[in-house]
Amino acid sequence: MSGSGEGRRRTVLDMNGYQWTVLFAAWLGWGFDVFDGLLFNYVAPNCVPTLLGLPIGSPQAAKAALHWNGILSSILLLGWAAGGILFGKVADRIGRTRTLMLTMLLYALGTALCAAAPNLGALIVFRVIASLGIGGEWAAGAAMVAEVVPEKRRVEAGALLYTSAPAGLFLATFANYQIAGVFFKGTPETSWRYVFLCGLIPAAVAFVVRIFVREPERWKDAAKTEPPPRIGELFTPAMRPFTVSGFSMALIALIAWWSCNVFIPLVSTGLARATAQANGFDRAATLALTESWKATATNMFNLGGLIGTLLTIPAAKLLGRRAMFGIYYLLSGAALLFTFGLDLPPEVRLRMYFLIGLTVFGVFGSFTYYLPELFPTRLRGTGAGFCYNAGRIIASVGPFLVGTVAARGPNSLRSALEALFWVGFVPLVGVLLLAVRLPGRAHPLVIETKGRELA
Repeated sequence: MSGSGEGRRRTVLDMNGYQWTVLFAAWLGWGFDVFDGLLFNYVAPNCVPTLLGLPIGSPQAAKAALHWNGILSSILLLGWAAGGILFGKVADRIGRTRTLMLTMLLYALGTALCAAAPNLGALIVFRVIASLGIGGEWAAGAAMVAEVVPEKRRVEAGALLYTSAPAGLFLATFANYQIAGVFFKGTPETSWRYVFLCGLIPAAVAFVVRIFVREPERWKDAAKTEPPPRIGELFTPAMRPFTVSGFSMALIALIAWWSCNVFIPLVSTGLARATAQANGFDRAATLALTESWKATATNMFNLGGLIGTLLTIPAAKLLGRRAMFGIYYLLSGAALLFTFGLDLPPEVRLRMYFLIGLTVFGVFGSFTYYLPELFPTRLRGTGAGFCYNAGRIIASVGPFLVGTVAARGPNSLRSALEALFWVGFVPLVGVLLLAVRLPGRAHPLVIETKGRELA
């Protein structure tokens, strides 16, 4: 029975039942990937002070949370990059389905171990373990979906796959709010440990993936006849332009996303505590407002990301990939500069995260189909994994710099807003890259793949 579904009855979007099963399996894998990866952002205001022995809610705790959230997010990105490159190559060697299952088990274990961390050193080790699996899952899932769905539905399937990212963030927001804001609202020193335990959920999904999903026929055919992939092949004269194209667009998106998303809970926490102090709230009311505003900001960001992801479908199919990137990066810069550069009431600033999600988050819906389109089957996992994850090495500098700069200012909230304002210029660099042409070549640096069939 062919994984491509040829000759079988078509269903919604011209995809048969098995193709939808594959898409759903990859959707769960990536959704829980994001869920596990970003749980720390929600618990950092409580987790970091607890492990450092600082009183939660104090100015010292706020500065420490900003500083260490930046460091730990940068470490996560480095591990994510290493895992993505490593498991992208593994996916081309042992198969997409096996790699998907292995990476899900790895990041579930690493996240759950964070619940038992006795100090920051142990927490860092456990986050590194999780980050290797988190980074490796994406390439396997994206390649699997691209190779199984019909050619004419690759854009729709890729964008639908990425809707799992805002769904994962919605779930992380919900889990944190229910645990830290409802069930354990009076014990912030311990509630974060229960939030981390939610990271075990993907382990059960991994076994379901292994039972119902087969290896794509495209990969099995290539594995029989082609030599094993090598990362060095991505930089041969024939493949280098495609690698540069995918890497450059992913790099811009990664720097912007991670520099601003990591600090959403901390910015909303700072806004809530400043408002609570100005209104004379007690500790219980302050904690309640903090958790509520964290949920508001992240939900605005996630909702915008969900809509923005789906909008990449008409943008990519009607305008092409290059024009789509140009529009998203131009609007991303505007959203960041306005949100963090204007003097806005706290509630308005929280809701402005919707526009950041629409653009900065939404553009990621394109990479699940754009990167697989750039590479042939035997290099698809390796190439997509490298482009999407190597950029994280450079992007890891973003959270570190924002956190360090914000923590050194006399007013941590104001310093964070000022640092995030400058992040708004990063997407505008992406707009400039779209106009660059490689020396000695007729095509631009960013390659158009509209209408191209998988090699």
